[in-house]
Amino acid sequence: MKISYNWLKQFVQIDKTPQELSLILTNVGLEVESVDKVQPVIGGLEGLIIGEVLTCVQHPNADRLRVTTVNVGGKENLQIVCGAPNVAAGQKVVVATVGTTVYPLEGEPFKIKESKIRGEASQGMICAEDEIGLGKSHDGIMILPSETQIGMLAKAHFQMEDDYVFEIGLTPNRADAASHLGVARDLAAYFRSEYEMPDLSSFKIDNENLIIPVEVEDLAACPRYSSVTISGVTVAESPEWLKDKLKVIGLRPINNVVDVTNYVLHGLGQPLHAFDADKINGGKVIVKKVTEGTPFLTLDDVERKLSADDLMICNAEVPMCIAGVFGGKTSGVDAGTKNIFLESAYFNSVSVRKTAKRHGLKTDASFRFERGTDPEIPVTALKYAAILIKELAGGEISSSVADIYPNQIKPFEFEVSYTNINKLIGANIPSAEIKHIITALGISATNTSDDTLALRVPSFKVDVTRECDITEEVLRIYGYNNIAIPSKINASLSYTSKPDKENTQNVIADMLTANGYAEIWCNSLTKSAYSKNLDEAVFILNPLSSDLNVMRQSLLMPALESVAYNQNRKNADVKFYEFGKTYHLVNEQYVERPRLLLLVSGAKQGEQWNQNTKSTTFYNMKAAVDAIISRLGISSYQSDVLQDENFAYGIKYFRGDKTLVSFGAATKADRKQADVNAEVFYADFDWAGLLDIVKKNKIVNKDVSKYPAVRRDLSMLIDKEVTFDLLKGIAFKTDKKLIKEVGVFDVYEGDKLPEGKKSYALNFILQDEEQTLTDKQIENTMQKLIANLTQQAGAEIRK
Repeated sequence: MKISYNWLKQFVQIDKTPQELSLILTNVGLEVESVDKVQPVIGGLEGLIIGEVLTCVQHPNADRLRVTTVNVGGKENLQIVCGAPNVAAGQKVVVATVGTTVYPLEGEPFKIKESKIRGEASQGMICAEDEIGLGKSHDGIMILPSETQIGMLAKAHFQMEDDYVFEIGLTPNRADAASHLGVARDLAAYFRSEYEMPDLSSFKIDNENLIIPVEVEDLAACPRYSSVTISGVTVAESPEWLKDKLKVIGLRPINNVVDVTNYVLHGLGQPLHAFDADKINGGKVIVKKVTEGTPFLTLDDVERKLSADDLMICNAEVPMCIAGVFGGKTSGVDAGTKNIFLESAYFNSVSVRKTAKRHGLKTDASFRFERGTDPEIPVTALKYAAILIKELAGGEISSSVADIYPNQIKPFEFEVSYTNINKLIGANIPSAEIKHIITALGISATNTSDDTLALRVPSFKVDVTRECDITEEVLRIYGYNNIAIPSKINASLSYTSKPDKENTQNVIADMLTANGYAEIWCNSLTKSAYSKNLDEAVFILNPLSSDLNVMRQSLLMPALESVAYNQNRKNADVKFYEFGKTYHLVNEQYVERPRLLLLVSGAKQGEQWNQNTKSTTFYNMKAAVDAIISRLGISSYQSDVLQDENFAYGIKYFRGDKTLVSFGAATKADRKQADVNAEVFYADFDWAGLLDIVKKNKIVNKDVSKYPAVRRDLSMLIDKEVTFDLLKGIAFKTDKKLIKEVGVFDVYEGDKLPEGKKSYALNFILQDEEQTLTDKQIENTMQKLIANLTQQAGAEIRK
């Protein structure tokens, strides 16, 4: 939301610089994301000065040039060569002196330098209006009134005032601050001063020649509807002051009538809509819902099919406007409009939000109605707009103000305690100060006891309904920075079940980070196209867009989007991990499943001068998985080849019927859907299942053995289907006491081997923790191992 510094000063007195004010706004809960200087014209007329042409003679060496002497209020007059046909002695003109940068409407800015033009010295430039951005004319120089003061800055003469625009990150609960008036109210409370409302004393009804009756059929969706008519207007371009106000906050001026409605919207926070009264068929306005599928052409030339739940502003025959959201193409104000029907209403926020989302429309009006506007301000805004339209477009107010408001929305009434407020804040703010802040915010406060206040909260504060809300209001005006941080820290001992989930997660996260993985946090909302089981998908009732309409059923697809984002920015080598949840609808029950995702793609390591770059492989992922399993102290599990549509190929580790982790290569289909071209390997851990196992594991501490370990190697020929895990399992079953480690250091498959065979070379670490191994013990163990490998795995030992 954009707020103008100069515009704010129309509502509240400010003696702070824009930079100081930005800090104050942030401290009172209106976070300023940026402060930008805005000038009415580019360059802001900086360096330009008013001068008087004292003499003007023909240039001796050029027929179309004149040599002038100009007084700019300095010690010496300036000689300036000018090519304008209308330059003459005695004129008051705008002069760009040496060193000034000029910003023309067309072309690049240029700096004025002292120079010679056809042999004559020139110490500046007499300016035309298009050369300094004040107009389009280039017929000659600008000639100012004779009474204009010499030496005055052009900026002061043309009343060019720099402005500053605050970009405020408005939170959804602060509907009351969605305007210059709303921001001014907070500043007035902070400064303990008063804010000013527009003067409506000049509003009067000229006649009743244009009465248009209104009917509201749906009072739940439209609790209040106010209107007035203005006849005999002249639709034209807005005056400069109004256009400047709108342009400063990023709005495009349209015409004097529409610009007034936008001015009031951003000034007071109340959306308005102006209809061409002569286009209201049947001379009647009806606020109602229409038949499902009714076609309606909106201002953007798009024909939309209306829902039976859309509230519409209609005439006696057809809809004219989507209430609170967007106007119609055929009923709005244009250059030929002579009579106006002006609307100011209070619409139900939920109804407006659903309609805006349904049609994919986001407007300044819907932004405010969705959050909740002030039900008490429609008539004030209506009268203010009518005064401005009459002033700028002429005409007469031709009806009394119609105000349909049968069920008045009452202020919130409740009691608060000084003690409770201070308790929540954690400080002792004097009672008088608390009451002063509350009343400064426009809230009526009456003491019912020494510790209690009875409050009546005005309707514009839609989010203040409880004691804790009042506490927040007091705290932000009093100042978060004014609450001292205590030096005393209180702590208590508490029992936590083992394992500590957060600590265990941090241990694994630290390990992965130390190994070059980057943690990512992806959005839990994603697109339904990613779901492979829509029956279990958790759909969003009011999705922000079609790309965010379901809760994720897997951590993979959002992570692949992160891969694509990095690869598109020349960061192809990625190693990611994410702790997150997936969401499922199982047997009409919502289920959340904690998961851990590992993902790698690209090169194993960055390019180096002393080694070749190698691509990441499946085995790099397997090493990371094994490291996590080992770090969690999980030693007993089985493995098997994956048969899973989510993987091109891979392996799973499991215990019984519970899969601990599945890992392998992402499918081409998934990569294509996320626009990832490179191969991707990932692992999907059942984090909750792993924590359950860790919980049951007992930690056993052992002394480091003082007896040496022995290594023995075996080379064998086995069937291709035989896995290393099978061989490893056979080894440990052969002698659990002596065989401590099993590793593979060579694998060969080729044409020199029998068909369907492969060669494995394994190493075995043997160690007795109670004594030094003898040759006989080692030999007996190896013979048993060879026999078991031969019998159980069909291994042929090679010597």
